[in-house]
Amino acid sequence: MFNLFLLQALNGIQFGILLFLVAAGLTLIFGIMDLINLGHGVLYMVGAYFVATLTAWTGDFFLGLALALPATLAFGILLERLIFSRLYERDHLDQVLATFGLILILNEGVKMIWGAAPMSVPIPDLLSGSIPLIGFMRYPVFRIVIIAAGLLTALGLYLLVSHTRIGMLLRAGATDAPMVSALGVDIKRLFMLVFGLGAMLAGFAGAMVAPILSVEPSMGDSVLILTFVVIVIGGVGSVRGAFVAALLVGLVDTLGRTFGPILLRSMMDPSAAAQTGQTLAPMLIYILMAAVLFFRPSGLFPSRGALA
Repeated sequence: MFNLFLLQALNGIQFGILLFLVAAGLTLIFGIMDLINLGHGVLYMVGAYFVATLTAWTGDFFLGLALALPATLAFGILLERLIFSRLYERDHLDQVLATFGLILILNEGVKMIWGAAPMSVPIPDLLSGSIPLIGFMRYPVFRIVIIAAGLLTALGLYLLVSHTRIGMLLRAGATDAPMVSALGVDIKRLFMLVFGLGAMLAGFAGAMVAPILSVEPSMGDSVLILTFVVIVIGGVGSVRGAFVAALLVGLVDTLGRTFGPILLRSMMDPSAAAQTGQTLAPMLIYILMAAVLFFRPSGLFPSRGALA
């Protein structure tokens, strides 16, 4: 039982890391630009399609990933210049409607370009093995790499926001963007940088998950819902809160789906326990969100007007 718990805990951490990569960009965008972007999930999807296409063209996953990241960054900047820059002064309802429309457009655009059939990305040979954990249990190397890459990205994002001049401008922009603009900072360029960084983080998550999941249209929609749950639990505008909340959501979701039916077997017959567990498991993260908001309405780490 402990081996199963350890295995699923690692899966939960890996899932949480992927959620953080998506949520971090959305947190930056909302915290600094006060922009509600329902279309953020499609950037996760676009990153996956970019790495699938570029890996097929180059024959190398690492080269495909290295090309997919700047491609997603450029795609995000293009969207920001053409669409999102026109929404900054609009109210949140307009932003929700416009970005929801963007979801529909890009999902259909992906089908037109790549087709509706799922695509697959092979795991590179260098990362295709597994490592021993306890006893006879082994864990895939590629999933360990996802966890490590996510943690390094989180560390890099922390250093960027907290210990660089760009981070100082980001924190100042989150607190009072008009004052930062009045002091001579090109606020439009700052917003473009933030949006591009957020797009690249979401694309990085999609690119890393492509070898273990199917790359298909609308794959970002379910991730987007969980991303908003992460942001609400962690505290809107808080990068630290997004990191902690993403790990919590990943662990609760993964462990709940595995151990919920097992615990229910002590109270009902196995078939009923399995069915009930499958029904209750998807609800656990929303129960977690409700519990957190009951005790801390602003989330675990409220930003208080600046990135935390």
